[in-house]
Amino acid sequence: KITENAKKSLASLKRENPRLEPTLAIIQAHNDHSIQEINKKFAEEVGLRVIHICLPEGSSKDEIVNEILRLNEDPNVQGLALDLPESLYSSKVLNAVKPEKDVDGLSDVNLGRLVRGDAYDCLVPPAVSAVMELLKDLGGKTVLLVGASGAVGAALQCLLQREGAATMSCQWKAPQLRDKLHQADVVVVGSTKPDDVPVSWIKPGTTIISCSHDSLSEKQNYGQQNNQAAENAVGSLAIAMRMQNMVKNTERWIQSQQHRKWDLHCLKLQPLSPVPSDIEISRAQSPKAVDVLAKEIGLLTDEIEIYGQTKAKVRLSLLERLKDQPDGKYVLVAGITPTPLGEGKSTVTIGLVQALTAHLNINSFACLRQPSQGPTFGVKGGAAGGGYAQVIPMEEFNLHLTGDIHAITAANNLLAAAIDARILHENTQSDKALYNRLVPVVNGVREFSAIQLARLKRLGINKTDPGTLTEDEISKFARLDIDPSTITWQRVVDTNDRFLRKITVGQAKTEKGFVRQAQFDIAVASEIMAILALTTSLQDMKERLGRMVVANDKKGEPVTAEDLGVTGALAVLMKDAIKPTLMQTLEGTPVFVHAGPFANIAHGNSSILADKIALKLVGEKGFVVTEAGFGADIGMEKFFNIKCRASGLVPSVVVLVATVRALKMHGGGPNVTAGAPLKKEYTEENLQLVADGCCNLQKQIQIAQLFGVPVVVALNVFKTDSPAEVDLVCEIAKQSGAFDAVPCSHWSAGGKGAVKLAQAVEKAANQKNSFKYLYNLELPIVEKIRMIAQKVYGAQDIELSPAAQSQVDRYTRQGFGNLPICMAKTHLSLSHQPERKGVPTGFILPISDVRASIGAGFIYPLVGTMSTMPGLPTRPCFYDIDLDSVTEQVKGLF
Repeated sequence: KITENAKKSLASLKRENPRLEPTLAIIQAHNDHSIQEINKKFAEEVGLRVIHICLPEGSSKDEIVNEILRLNEDPNVQGLALDLPESLYSSKVLNAVKPEKDVDGLSDVNLGRLVRGDAYDCLVPPAVSAVMELLKDLGGKTVLLVGASGAVGAALQCLLQREGAATMSCQWKAPQLRDKLHQADVVVVGSTKPDDVPVSWIKPGTTIISCSHDSLSEKQNYGQQNNQAAENAVGSLAIAMRMQNMVKNTERWIQSQQHRKWDLHCLKLQPLSPVPSDIEISRAQSPKAVDVLAKEIGLLTDEIEIYGQTKAKVRLSLLERLKDQPDGKYVLVAGITPTPLGEGKSTVTIGLVQALTAHLNINSFACLRQPSQGPTFGVKGGAAGGGYAQVIPMEEFNLHLTGDIHAITAANNLLAAAIDARILHENTQSDKALYNRLVPVVNGVREFSAIQLARLKRLGINKTDPGTLTEDEISKFARLDIDPSTITWQRVVDTNDRFLRKITVGQAKTEKGFVRQAQFDIAVASEIMAILALTTSLQDMKERLGRMVVANDKKGEPVTAEDLGVTGALAVLMKDAIKPTLMQTLEGTPVFVHAGPFANIAHGNSSILADKIALKLVGEKGFVVTEAGFGADIGMEKFFNIKCRASGLVPSVVVLVATVRALKMHGGGPNVTAGAPLKKEYTEENLQLVADGCCNLQKQIQIAQLFGVPVVVALNVFKTDSPAEVDLVCEIAKQSGAFDAVPCSHWSAGGKGAVKLAQAVEKAANQKNSFKYLYNLELPIVEKIRMIAQKVYGAQDIELSPAAQSQVDRYTRQGFGNLPICMAKTHLSLSHQPERKGVPTGFILPISDVRASIGAGFIYPLVGTMSTMPGLPTRPCFYDIDLDSVTEQVKGLF
């Protein structure tokens, strides 16, 4: 009956969860395999999968604990049971089993729940369940527990007393054993009876139940007296109860996989005035341990990989677990055309989520890009936000983080090395020699690798035996015939190094005269970074890596990473980088940091995967706030036309960040230069400059409205802004079509200073949304470029150089004409000329070159002269950065 009920319950669970395959792991450390067979038989009958781990007899407790710990972390195992010799059932061994996998219910956690009466949260040990199943009508009876100690003894006493029985207990060697046996109506035996205890001590008619571990094999002998049910060993009944427990455990496991309500404990802020430096604020706060944060927001233990105390990678398996969970609201933070100092989009993003979660009790997640070390040590500094709206610890955020950019650098440069090496080897070897080295004989066997077989298939050569290729097929397979003048793949480094903008490679004698001009880009400009930001799964990333076009062959056909045979190796280098990194804000709310493409030379948005995971975790009423680089004309346009196309996600609201300082610049104020003091126009009230500069704000609102998404303007308030200036900006913004415009003081007050912004965003998210893309992908490349130039930048028209037109023709011919456009343009003006502020009109946008990131999935035209490698200024940030050799604390980061 028990088995049948368990079978029905499990069948019902499997109907609701078709891919469910509950697995029970049993650790055995003795040579009696009859128990193993009974377990297997019952499990098959119920529909469970059982794996037996048979350790040698005589295994130590430490060896058993090590095996338990391994199975604890196995996500494919939902239950764990132990079949051990009596001497190994120690507290150390039993409590090593995770409570949520403790099918036998022997851990202290489970026993505590049982004693407290938490019937739903505990599992009754199978042997105890079997005893209680065999005993009926216990009211007023005396039950003696002999040799039943530990968890089983405690559980038995608890349940027997609840049924109205009087309980006694003693060990076999106890002097009062004989007297107690005579008093008992029921004797429950918890361990093997010694031979020197005669059966005659037990009064006739006594019910005897054995629940010792030996009883599983039913090898008990209490003689043949005229006793009622004289030999009731629990045996196979206990194993049936174990399977019943496993089904209950499976049901709980399924429930644990569902979206969990957050139990977030926010950190308190005590803002100081004047506001200290960013690193002082960051260091004054004590962040939560990242595993605690992960648990608070509903992540499972096996879904995180911890890096130190405050960072963790989150596994993509979460997306499968929460696939049926509705997404939360999706908010984009963009900005007006910025000054070289930046206008605080990251700060607004952090302030907004701190307000939503810590002050309004609404689940929210910030999704940010990982900063490049180029700007961190150059002029701009870090990108963790600022003041009392930061990601912490800010030094870990701004420096190596979890090594994603290093992984991208390694993958990028492996591919660059493969290109030059392949050209060298093809130039210096015959077809036959080249083929013999590409497909060598190893241990007497010659065979193609998987990626080589895929190349053969693309070439139309349907052969798998290397010995059967004709000379023509060998030549087609072995030679890529890369045209060195068409190589577009550059080496990268994550440092601002202007002297790598043009270099010569191959000057050593060993390279046999193969010299060519090349360059380094900054690491975040690598196409692999763009792929990381736009990929939707590990398989999708592999396919995108393989599609990357690195050059053309001498016939004008594209050569890809897949042709070079390097796709699998690139994926291996990127296997950890694809997982978003979990951190926290100053107020303890969650943040994902993932991917970091620049917005002027790439698409400038954090990863799709981080957004998708966050949207599931926040729940249907929660908010995910992500940021697009630079002004709305650049980062936001690419977010909509590139990122949203790739993800299929629809944004709910755009938060447009503005500052009085930037508006004054657009209104005709003097130049703003990083590192130089601001002119008085920026520190004194000047309503006319502000009003004149609001034209840029109005234009950026109009750009957002092109996509049909409501706009909330966030005015990032500085202490030099007058109330009249702030009121003027908010009034003009609302008159220009913004849903609302809100002054924010999160930099000085934390989330409390962005509560009104959060409330406005929540209201705007409930507005009707008519999101649409700017252009149809089927349009010709030139027409898509023209639409962006005219509708977004306000250009009169575009002008392509002969080189750019030639590339457009080539990409169209190669079948890449239906990709979206990623404009590489200055961020300091709506036009291509950085000095033209406000809203320039009547200009012709020059397209100097057009390149393609086929793996990432976009065409990128270069507007004017755009450098993909920044340089260091006269006085870089690194002058102020230092390490305290005693405390090991970083100083001077901002």
